[in-house]
Amino acid sequence: MEERLIDRIGRRASVIGLGTWQLGADWGQVEEKDAVAVLEAAVESGVTFLDTADVYGDGRSEQIIGRFLRDHPGLFVATKMGRRAPLDPAEYTLDNFRAWTDRSRANLGVDTLDLVQLHCPPTPVYSRDEVFDALDTLVDEGRIAAYGVSVETCDEALTAIARPGTASVQIILNAFRQKPLERVLPAAAEAGVGIIARVPLASGLLSGRYRHDTQFGPADHRTFNRRGEAFDVGETFSGVDYDTGVDAAAEFAALAAPGATPAQTALRWIIQQPGVTTVIPGARNPDQVRANCAAAGMEPLPEPTLDSVRDLYDRRIRPQVHHRW
Repeated sequence: MEERLIDRIGRRASVIGLGTWQLGADWGQVEEKDAVAVLEAAVESGVTFLDTADVYGDGRSEQIIGRFLRDHPGLFVATKMGRRAPLDPAEYTLDNFRAWTDRSRANLGVDTLDLVQLHCPPTPVYSRDEVFDALDTLVDEGRIAAYGVSVETCDEALTAIARPGTASVQIILNAFRQKPLERVLPAAAEAGVGIIARVPLASGLLSGRYRHDTQFGPADHRTFNRRGEAFDVGETFSGVDYDTGVDAAAEFAALAAPGATPAQTALRWIIQQPGVTTVIPGARNPDQVRANCAAAGMEPLPEPTLDSVRDLYDRRIRPQVHHRW
């Protein structure tokens, strides 16, 4: 699989990675053997980049990956920190950073974390010199090799990119969330900052599998966070009203490349956006992993398809999301 360079740290990531929120069982129960099967299928398909967080399953995702790393050294593992305490800028201190990263190091079984991302912190955090000084200290101490941020808004991304130590920005980017194409991706490319595209299928909408009456389990954020009850609503269905999203997804499905699924087409669309380093779809089983990874080998989408995706966004989605994030 193609790998792309994050210039600021000289590290490469597979163009399709694996998001592992689901391995923490936050989307419904996942047995460890099934989680390991997902990881094995990813590596066999060429994935070298895994994304996790210290709060996914209260560390369960990190722990499963840590055990997997014993037999699969050399993978690029990014984790996140900052949600083990109240979302208060005062919590983003060197002492807390040391405690959180020490916990992740133990979970993952490593001395130095490859990449640690601030996990969608409050907006004022991005403007605080002492926060980034503390992150630099973690690098100097050898607790982490590099740091980045996971953001909710484009403005947060641009503020982080301006920091000379920021290696990567993780941001929601998909056919239903196109605003990052305007300023964030060009700024990141110019600065040598990696772009990690998350929520690539708009919480599954872009797979084309959901209907207006589809039900999700009570432990699934697609049930309990549709209006932002638990965290930013933009993380669930990319902030798009569910019924609007189902209708738009049906139209997107009609644009699928010959021989490709709507989900593969959605991933291919992200991959070919200039400035994207890696895209991190989740997967619940090995077949989903292999199908996602197949998008890396697809021919680029032709210009008429790109135009149609842009038109679909402008007509159906832009009024709901473009001004918000």
